[in-house]
Parts: sequence; C-alpha cells; structure tokens
Amino acid sequence: MAAAMGAWSARHRKTAVFGWLLFVVLAAVLGGMHGSTKVADAEAMPGQVSRAAEILDQAGLKPPSTETVLVQSSGLTTDAPAFRTAVEQVVAAVDGTGKATDVRSPYDTKAVSADGHSALVQLTVKGEREEAVKNVTAVVDAVAAVQKQHPDLTVVELGDASSGKWMDEQFADDFARAEWTAVPLALGILLVAFGALVAAVLPVVLALTAFIAAGGLVALSSGLLHTSNSASSVMLLVGLAVGVDYCLFYLRREREERAAGRDLETSLRIAAATSGRAVLVSGITVVIAMAGMFLTGIAEFKSMAYATIVVVVTAVLGSLTVLPALLSMLGDKVGKGRVPFLGKLRRADAATTGGRFWNAVLTPVLRRPLAATVLAGAVLIGLSAPLLTMHTANLTFQQQLPKGNELVAVSQKIEAAFPGSPAPASVVIKAADIDSPAMTAAIADLKARALASGQMHGPVDVTVHPQQNVATVDIPLNGTGNDKVSNTALKTLREQLVPATVLAVPGTEAPVTGRTAGSYDFNAKMTGSMPLVFGFVVAFAFLLMLTSFRSLAVAGTAVVLNLLSVGAAYGVLTLVFQHGVGAALLGTEGVGAVESWVPLFLFVILFGLSMDYHVFVVSRIKEGRDRGLPTRAAIAHGIRSTAGVVTSAAVIMVAVFAVFGTLSMQAMKQMGVGLAVAVLIDATIIRAVLLPAVMTLLGEHNWYLPRWLGWLPDLSHGESVPPLGSGAGVQAPPVPPQAAQEPQPHQARHRRIEV
Repeated sequence: MAAAMGAWSARHRKTAVFGWLLFVVLAAVLGGMHGSTKVADAEAMPGQVSRAAEILDQAGLKPPSTETVLVQSSGLTTDAPAFRTAVEQVVAAVDGTGKATDVRSPYDTKAVSADGHSALVQLTVKGEREEAVKNVTAVVDAVAAVQKQHPDLTVVELGDASSGKWMDEQFADDFARAEWTAVPLALGILLVAFGALVAAVLPVVLALTAFIAAGGLVALSSGLLHTSNSASSVMLLVGLAVGVDYCLFYLRREREERAAGRDLETSLRIAAATSGRAVLVSGITVVIAMAGMFLTGIAEFKSMAYATIVVVVTAVLGSLTVLPALLSMLGDKVGKGRVPFLGKLRRADAATTGGRFWNAVLTPVLRRPLAATVLAGAVLIGLSAPLLTMHTANLTFQQQLPKGNELVAVSQKIEAAFPGSPAPASVVIKAADIDSPAMTAAIADLKARALASGQMHGPVDVTVHPQQNVATVDIPLNGTGNDKVSNTALKTLREQLVPATVLAVPGTEAPVTGRTAGSYDFNAKMTGSMPLVFGFVVAFAFLLMLTSFRSLAVAGTAVVLNLLSVGAAYGVLTLVFQHGVGAALLGTEGVGAVESWVPLFLFVILFGLSMDYHVFVVSRIKEGRDRGLPTRAAIAHGIRSTAGVVTSAAVIMVAVFAVFGTLSMQAMKQMGVGLAVAVLIDATIIRAVLLPAVMTLLGEHNWYLPRWLGWLPDLSHGESVPPLGSGAGVQAPPVPPQAAQEPQPHQARHRRIEV
C-alpha cells in the first residue's frame, strides 16, 4: 500500500501537492467556521461527580463562580476601625462593579479567623463559567484598588473565576510558547542532520500542515465527539513529533539511495517500499494504542485520543502522498541551501557517530550479547523501581501551578488563616418533594452528623431550589483536598452519612461531588480501566507486529522492550515529580503525586511512538536478511544503517517533548518529561543495546512462525531493494554463496560484508 501510494504521488505530482494544499485549507477554514464543542462538566468526570453535574444541568442550575477576598493584618484585629473600613470598602467596590452578586461581609457571615487578624469577603461572579471569567476582571481590579489604598493590609482575591481566568491565559501563553519554541528547535536539528535548508524545512512544513488540517477536522467533528484544551496541546505535541519523524524516515532513505547511485525514480520506489511501509505500520500502531483510551469511558481521554488519532493519520497520509510528490518535483534540489559549516559538521558527525561511535557500542554488544542483555535489563529495572511507590491524584490548582505563583501564595494565606479543605464536598439532592418535612429533617440530620463525625467541619451551607426539587449541601472535609484524610472523610460521607439521612427518604438521589470527589472518582475509574486498556494495546500491538514481520520472536520482543521503556519512564516520573529528586533542575518541586491521567496517557503514547524506531530498525534488519545476509550481519547492518536517522528522530522528539516540560502547568511538565525520558531511553538503551543483544541471542529463531499461524494475514515486505544501478523493477540482489552461512565470531570481526 505504501509503495503504491508513493508511486502514484510521484507520477501525479501536481495533483498530490495541490490536492494536499486544498485539503489543508478546506479543513482549517471549515473547522474554524464550525467552531469547537468542548467537553461539558457532566461528561468530564466519571461516577457520582458526573451524575451530580447531570442533575444540576437538567435543573438549569450552573455551579456558581464563587470568589473570596482575604483582608488580613499582622497588627490589627478585625474589630479595629481601620480594618472595618477596608472591609467595607471591599464590599462597596465589588458591589459597585455590577459584575458580582451575593456580596457578603465577614461581619455578617462570621468568616473571621480564630486569631482575629483575618476576614473573608465572599461573593459570586455573575454569569456561567466563560462569562464569569470575563466579568471577574472588573472585580479583581476593584479589589486591587482597595489594596492600593491600604498598603499596610493584605487585600487579595481568590476563587473559581479568577483562578480560571489566570489558568486560561496561562494555558494560551504556554501553548503559544510551545509552538514557537518546538518548531524552530525541530528545524535546527533537521538543519544539522541534513546540512541543507530545503531538506530541513520539508518535514517541518509537512508536520505543521498536518497539524493545521487535523485541528480543522477535530473541530468539524467535535459536535459528535467533544474536544478540550488538553486535546489541542496533545495534538500539537504528538503531531509535530510524529509528522517530522515520518518525513525524516522517508527523506533520509531517499537521500541514502540517491547517494548510492540509484536514479530518482528507483530511489523513491525503494523509500516508499521500505521507509513508507515503516511509517504506515508505525502510524497504525499509534492509532491502535490511542484507541485504547476510549475504553476508559472518560470524555477528556476520548477527546485526547481522538485528536491524536486524527493528527497521526493526517501525518501518515502526508508522508505517503505529498512528500513523494515533492521529492519527485525537487529531485536533487532537495539538497539546496547548504550551510557550509553545518555541512562539514554533519559529515564529520556521520563519520564518527554513525561509524566509530555505533561500532564502539555495537561490537561488544554483538560479541557478548548475554552480558549486554543482563546489564541493560538491570539498568531499566533499576529505573523502573520507583514505580512501586507511585501515587496518583487529580492535582489541585495549588499543586498544578509553579512555586511562588501569586494564586498559590493567596491560597496558602487563606489556608493558614482558615484551616481545612479548600473546596467542600457538595451533596446534590434530587427529591420528589424537596420541601417535604421528611426531607427537611433529613438534611438537618445530615448536617448534624457531618459536624459530629470529626472528619468534616463547618460552615455547612444548604441551598434549596424548590421549583426544581433540588438542594445542595456543601460540607467542608478535613485534609488538603486530595490526601488520605480527605478521601476517608469523603467515603464516610458517601457510604455512611448520606445513606442514613437523605437517601432514607424514598425517591431521592444524592450523589456527592466536589474536588475531592472528582479526584477520587477519577482515580477509581482509572484503576478499573487500566488493565483493560493495557491488555488491549499490548494485544493489538503484538498482533500488528506479528503480521508485519511474520515472526513470534519479533512481536514478543517488541512488546517486552516497549514495556521496559514505559516502566523506566514511570520510575523517573515518580522519582522526580512525586519524591522531588532532581525536580529543582526542571524549575519545579515534588508535589507528592503524579497527575491521575498522565500514566495511562504516557503508556498509550509511548507504546505507539516506540514502534516508530522499532519498526524502522527491525524492517532494515529484516531487509538485510531477505537480501541474503546472515542474521548477525543483518543485525549489525540494520543498526548501523539506521543509527543516523534514529538519532536525529530521537533528538527531535526529546527536544519537542522537553519543551512541554518547561511549561507552567504541572500536568504538562509531567507529560513532557515522561515522554522525553522514555524516548531517550528507547533510542539508546533499548535500540542500541537490548534489541541487537536479544536478537543476536535468538539467532535464526527471530524469524520463526509456527505453521498453525500461517493463516494470519501477511503484511510483511512485499518488495525488496534492487541491486545497485537497477532503475527498473524491484528485485532481490544476487546473494554470494558464502553469505548464506553464518560467519564465525572471528570471521565476523574481520570480514567486510558488502550490502
């Protein structure tokens, strides 16, 4: 299929190029006109949290955007006239904006700290979330004006709308920074790899156009499968990485064949039949791996999976169609724009890294494969060891934001003055008659039992909506919000207090929601779905490799090696972001937990992306064997001939992923660092040591397929590389009789095998 697509594109160059441009423009324009439908609150989280959001949505009740203004003094108490004046000015200023409702003075609500030096002004910003985020600017400015009038006091604001506004703006800034940093990085690495401007620009342009087209397609289909901001970030991250890599694989092989003396047509045919096929198999593997995320049943994961699948399919399509057409048009002009210094640097690097370095690594590995396997395996198992202590949680915004952030500082001040969970659990009650005496008594009983439990504290707020027969009971939990104390209090509320009180009234529903509940439900859903997702991805990856290479050993080796690289990435992630080892080097700190969705997301992404290198390298090894080389010589040839492109591709991926490790949000940092570490391990320890060592130990067993599996569809190589100088049909080169036998170790060290 890949060869046929490449051949068609080379013959119909203008149709392929202008067809691609038309596709990208139409997808982007139509997607922009349609707009994106975002994941709703009711579908964003699983379990009781989802049901609570659904009840409120059906009743037309949107969660209010509440804000809190802290007025604090180290010397004055709340009874001091100056302190009272500041509080009154805050209430008047906020009320005067016209953007807030239900502004409550601490002298009415008794929201005064135990030491008498802090007070909270509470309010609700008008509008639903998006409108509230816009309206809160006027409120924040009003509070800042009061702070200027009282420099001896602390007057600061924190809440849903103000933190949402900051995070939205920061998310947009980070996304823009990632774009403007990752693209020049990739271009610079490609410029060094090729030493020519045209060859370096091609992969970046195709990757960007694939990303633009995929963004339009995702927006167009978002009415059926809702999208999210995280999906856009992931689409950029993966799309740029795989788009550049796929083009790099294809372009390097075409350049290699041209350098070997083959004509343009034959070089393109070989690139399509070899690298094009590797790109196709790699893309299918990424798609299968990402499809496993649909099994979680979580809308956010579905949106990320779908966006990634669309961008990968688009990148594969571009690599197999428009790239051969462009290469056919450009011919040897693809090497234009050479930078003299970079050209010399690249040639020197190829002579050392591609030759001496890889020889220095590969020679002892092939000579002592068992020792190399044991040593590399021990290193990976050691890196994976911290995985046993991994703790996942939905990180609070205090944990998500960087150290020293203004919002975090305000939150810490409020928490110090008013200890307790920063966000209460909310019992959403839907009853046949919310005003009935039985329900009124049950709600009062729930409030009393919560305060008497010792695991929750006041103030407990009850809001009744008689027309909708819905009520909410907000109960603050002990603990920090996502620690063991808060989770224990949540279980007590859900499993003991709610069933014994409000649920005892017939015809009542009472799911418990809130930040703690969201984190708990998300983790429970993740824990339950991970074995299913892991099994799905591993099984389908194994089957794909089995049918692609017609070998049990190759398929099994691919799965085991990928699991080892994923385990090592998990271990490093736990060590850095949970325990804080080396976190300061990344400009962060250990937060005691790994973001809940990161491990599963890393697994499916890494399992897909690792196949890029694996398929590319093993395809070259099998190609050498199919041409008559003994297995050991084929392994050496495959590793050495792919060393340059694998190194370049890995450096690009690590650089792109590392950019995300520099962003502000903790979840993005964890995702970027995890991916960068895994790709680095995969391209070095796995591909340079473990893969050749294990394949050498297996010998001819690498290509074993039992007869009873002969019914499997054959997706293996349908074509092989023509002999040098052949410009027509693709045929196998003549095999020297002596090459059909495996050389002895001393012969392998001294005999040069011509390929």
